[in-house]
Amino acid sequence: MSSRVDMPAYRRAAIAGLGLTEMGKVYGPTAQQFAAEAVRRAVADAGIAVADIDGLLVSAGVTNAVNLSLQVDLGLRDLRMLTQMQAFGSTAGAMVQYAALAVEAGMADTVACVFADAPLQPGRSTGAAYTGRSEPLGWAGLREASGFVNPNTLYALAARRHMQAYGTTSEQLGAIAVAQRAWAETNPLAQLRTPITLADHQASRFVVEPFHLLDCCLVSNGGAAVIVTSGDRAAALAQPPVPVLGWGQAHPGNRWRRNDDFGLVSGAARSGPTALEMAGVGVEDVDVVELYDCYTYTVLLTLEDYGFCKKGEGGAFVSTPGILGPEGALPLNTGGGQLSSYYMWGMTPLAEGVIQARGQAGKRQVDRHDIVLVSGNGGFLDHHSTLVLGGTSHS
Repeated sequence: MSSRVDMPAYRRAAIAGLGLTEMGKVYGPTAQQFAAEAVRRAVADAGIAVADIDGLLVSAGVTNAVNLSLQVDLGLRDLRMLTQMQAFGSTAGAMVQYAALAVEAGMADTVACVFADAPLQPGRSTGAAYTGRSEPLGWAGLREASGFVNPNTLYALAARRHMQAYGTTSEQLGAIAVAQRAWAETNPLAQLRTPITLADHQASRFVVEPFHLLDCCLVSNGGAAVIVTSGDRAAALAQPPVPVLGWGQAHPGNRWRRNDDFGLVSGAARSGPTALEMAGVGVEDVDVVELYDCYTYTVLLTLEDYGFCKKGEGGAFVSTPGILGPEGALPLNTGGGQLSSYYMWGMTPLAEGVIQARGQAGKRQVDRHDIVLVSGNGGFLDHHSTLVLGGTSHS
């Protein structure tokens, strides 16, 4: 695969706008209304008009409440590109990939990629937000009859297998939660900003063993959108452009067979190297890492699969003093991630990646931000997307 770093900046697609709504326990707006507001904010951030959009990629979320009628809600006419996409938490990265391809091929000039969801309802627990949505039949029904009834139980199974295979411990997973909360302390968008210790992590209640409450991501209402356009146009707009240097996808298609590698390897093992090779960089060149963190375990597994440490050594790596956190050698999930900031599927790491690449993160800004690696994970380690974004020196 040819490197994109030699492609002239004016031809290379770039992210020119970012729009984030209020996040968290925000009641009233529907998911579709959150989506429309996120697009309007992204457009305003870029310094363009809504009418300038000629491509729209929509991610529907778990509630499937955002659809192609968003075009009408936004008053868009004569779009050259319109589709609804679903690869769960990997969708945001995939949307940017397709938007970049469309822009570079001349299929569209200005593409909005948007995700929104509103699973939280007043008077209902966050745990109820993603349950009771279907009546599984066949194999899926047998799986649920065995107790694997939601994402928590399935990821717990994956994490337990990693623990048994490599000796990974709960305390090592806790190091990730503590470090990300330290980043969230200086993020005004974060839902949770109170510092935590490893003791706090260990004392938090079990959701499904081995996951404590502080191993699990938030549930949030809200919307997020980015605007993708050409490099030359982005350079003339209101914000520092964020070039899309490389990308990759991988969809392992786990089928729960005996002796497969479920829990030990994810699609990141293929998606990450693909994106880095396209960008013409190696993992050692990455300045900032924004990983999909539905659970602390997902972060650890992705770090291994991307090559930041050897397979099976993720636990020792993340728990080494001086690696994670605001003063650490590896700036990881610098906004607090989905564990502490907000949960917008793959838009959470993407948004923070854009903010860091622009140099606009305020107190949590990383000094070196030329290469930003962003991941998305979907299903039960079934889908993965990777983006390599360029910082201001690439614009």
